[in-house]
Amino acid sequence: MNRVALLMVGMIFTLSGWAQTDTTKNNSEKGDTIRVGNLLIVRSGGPRYHTDRHVSVTRHRGIYNPANVSTNWGIVDIGVANFRDQTNYASASAQAFAPGSTKDWFKLRGGKSVDVNIWIFMQRVNLIKHVVNLKYGLGIELNNYRWEDDIRFKTKPTQVIMDTISYSKNKLAADYVTVPFLLNFNFTPHRRQDFGFSVGASVGYKYSSRQKFKSSAHGKEKTFDDFDMEDWKISYIGELQLGILKLYGSYATKSMFAKGLDMTPYTVGIRLGNW
Repeated sequence: MNRVALLMVGMIFTLSGWAQTDTTKNNSEKGDTIRVGNLLIVRSGGPRYHTDRHVSVTRHRGIYNPANVSTNWGIVDIGVANFRDQTNYASASAQAFAPGSTKDWFKLRGGKSVDVNIWIFMQRVNLIKHVVNLKYGLGIELNNYRWEDDIRFKTKPTQVIMDTISYSKNKLAADYVTVPFLLNFNFTPHRRQDFGFSVGASVGYKYSSRQKFKSSAHGKEKTFDDFDMEDWKISYIGELQLGILKLYGSYATKSMFAKGLDMTPYTVGIRLGNW
């Protein structure tokens, strides 16, 4: 009996010694960090048997790293075409080109004169940290001028008359193969949606010009000629990038006619493309 009592006392002292052992270094653990895609999950350290643990989730925005040379294919511009008329209609050259004409002859039908540009490609080359870039490309410009009155361009030689036929459709179209060069400033180079602007110039060669008519008397008609228009068109051009909204504009350096009329064309519209 005494031996049993002594054994129980020894076990009690042993257990009490274990209870006083420092276990604090086993009650904590290092925090865990787990990354899932662009989510960063951090679990902070705490007592091993504590049920209230802190978990934080951090979302890291994806950073876009643009290439030094990037290409955009199949860009389309849709806008309005117009011109600044500085013709001196009292001059001999203007009256020889359009006898009896006044400025009112060449009024455009509101909202009907359109500009459509189809850029086969545009490239952007990094110059300074993707903030300053060089842009260039190749495409075609389609300028259409819808006349309010019933004017007609006669050929050989070119002469503009006021016709006696009433036209329901009467427009002059000029198409150009164009190469633009721009200096691009992109203030958000590491975002896919650009915010910035571009300025530069374009050189276009006119490969087609025609006047299209539609009347109840003769139906649809087309006259193909150069109409004494300039073969080359050099324009100042600009672009404005506001995220998904992209605007463009152009202003030619001189009249689109080689003689008689002093009409400097310009365009403005919306661009459908990545940049």
